[in-house]
Amino acid sequence: MPKINGNEIRPGNVLEHDGHLWSAVKVDHVKPGKGGAFAQVELKNLRNGSKLNERFRSADKVERVRLEQKDQQFLYEADGKLVFMDTTTYDQIELDADILGDRRPFLQDGMMIVIEYYEDEALNATLPQKVTCKIVETEPVVKGQTAANSFKPALLDNGVRVMVPPFVGQDEDIVVNTETMEYAERA
Repeated sequence: MPKINGNEIRPGNVLEHDGHLWSAVKVDHVKPGKGGAFAQVELKNLRNGSKLNERFRSADKVERVRLEQKDQQFLYEADGKLVFMDTTTYDQIELDADILGDRRPFLQDGMMIVIEYYEDEALNATLPQKVTCKIVETEPVVKGQTAANSFKPALLDNGVRVMVPPFVGQDEDIVVNTETMEYAERA
């Protein structure tokens, strides 16, 4: 594994620090008036989700870990476990349903997602950035209402509430950004 200097850490980097795997969430480069510069890094443990704030000077060396990314297809959910299949080898793996966090409702049957592996251990799962959902309940369209920064609540077929523009009606398909969990466009 390559070693990098403390000032080369960027958000999204995966590091091995104190015997654990950490993802850099936020990095602030600080140059105090007295003393040397350092990087203030907010780290998130990839195995248990705990957080840690750490300072790395430019002379500090940290192990940067490369995770292997594989596209896998979602098959089904059973007993709080999500079952995925590698489409090239047909191997199936089970992951806890909470690996996706609050984005879990956007997972659909047959959806391809990216699972990140460290050696043979699955550490992270990422949904596609945009997912198509159907609106099951919203206020009716009001004629003459402009779309200038006015949004109305809508309930999606997966149970998630999002804010949509006034011209979007019930039983319409919309595209939702899974990172921000907001309306992106009509489908």
